[in-house]
Amino acid sequence: MLESGCKAVKEGMLEKRSDGLLQLWKKKRCILTEEGLLLIPPKHPPPPQQQQQPAPPAEPAAKIKELHFSNMKTVDCVERKGKYVYFTVVMAEGKEIDFRCAQEQGWNAAITLQMVQYKNRQAILAVRSTRQKQQHLAAPHGPR
Repeated sequence: MLESGCKAVKEGMLEKRSDGLLQLWKKKRCILTEEGLLLIPPKHPPPPQQQQQPAPPAEPAAKIKELHFSNMKTVDCVERKGKYVYFTVVMAEGKEIDFRCAQEQGWNAAITLQMVQYKNRQAILAVRSTRQKQQHLAAPHGPR
């Protein structure tokens, strides 16, 4: 997603529940694009916008987690408690990632909307590709 130069649809802070035993809420700087969600540790420098300079070393980039819509199944389990909205991103392989944000931020709705739009674009491309193949096969191969 970083390399493809996708524009940010929404940027801000989200809290992600850690996988560890304590399951602490950790703040992540998030960038929602048309392709997925980038999770960046808050102290990490922002991802490079398509610049003509060499790529930074691989070490810092490893901290950035990309949740691509092609690997995302659903956004569900929305619950409102106090000032927070809690929601879960379910990945295709079954992994669940829990998030929370202030209710007025609307991250869960924004992620869901972008995911649906992404899946619709993919479905349209698949239909077009199938039609093109069918037309190519049905086309006459010239005079014999």
